[in-house]
Amino acid sequence: MEAPLYPDLPPDPSDPRGGQPAFWVGPPHLAGDDGRLYDVVADALAGLGWASLTIVRGRHEPDEEPEDRQVLRSTVLHISPDALRWAQWGLADEPFHLGGLPIAWQISARAEASSPLAQWSAYFTRDVPGEAVVDFLVALDASNQPAVPLAEPELVLDAVATHGWFRDIDQPETAATDPTFTSHISLGEVPPLIQDGDLRTLSAEDDETRPAGWQAWAEPTLRAPLLWVASFAASVPHDLVAAFAASLSSTAPVLRRVLPEATQERLLRAPAI
Repeated sequence: MEAPLYPDLPPDPSDPRGGQPAFWVGPPHLAGDDGRLYDVVADALAGLGWASLTIVRGRHEPDEEPEDRQVLRSTVLHISPDALRWAQWGLADEPFHLGGLPIAWQISARAEASSPLAQWSAYFTRDVPGEAVVDFLVALDASNQPAVPLAEPELVLDAVATHGWFRDIDQPETAATDPTFTSHISLGEVPPLIQDGDLRTLSAEDDETRPAGWQAWAEPTLRAPLLWVASFAASVPHDLVAAFAASLSSTAPVLRRVLPEATQERLLRAPAI
């Protein structure tokens, strides 16, 4: 069990004078997204030179003031300069859920710009640490062949093992968990509706022949609501998942002003001065 570095400080760093002081907190996989998952990722994509497009669907009644317009769906699409990869942030009236949580970012890639379909997609809910999503995107941006697997699954488990995560006793070749048994990463069955260009994901009749994909999640309390979920289609290259896993499992503290209620007591924290 982890404990605060300064136990006399309130677990939620809210200043009664109206400010929100920042804390260095760890481990990152329990630190949430600071309520800034869009901003952190969008700023990183802008720095990589990705273009952005905002699409809004709503309802505008006659004589209605602009501020009263009902926006039913707002999507921001970020596209890489070569158009082989893109990231979509969506706030939808009918959101796609993973583990009971709405998807925030969907990231996709294709082999050729002429192809209308993604070769694979990866999905991240709110409270996935923004640093991990950014590192996944940086690795994706740097890849010359974003739709081609260039490594073996072992690379993902090695990435988390380097930071002290344990391999699952029953599935040492496909799963691992953090030392507090709160966060997990596993190679196995892919949830429904995950987009993948591998036709075997549609035609396979049993789990043994269906391609496996990586799933990661944080469950602060057994059988309680999940903190966050990340899902990778079977065709997502393992080296990209390893970049996410390495960042997720990092022992380096991250800067936060807002801490998840479910994991406050598990976080080490110190004021950022």
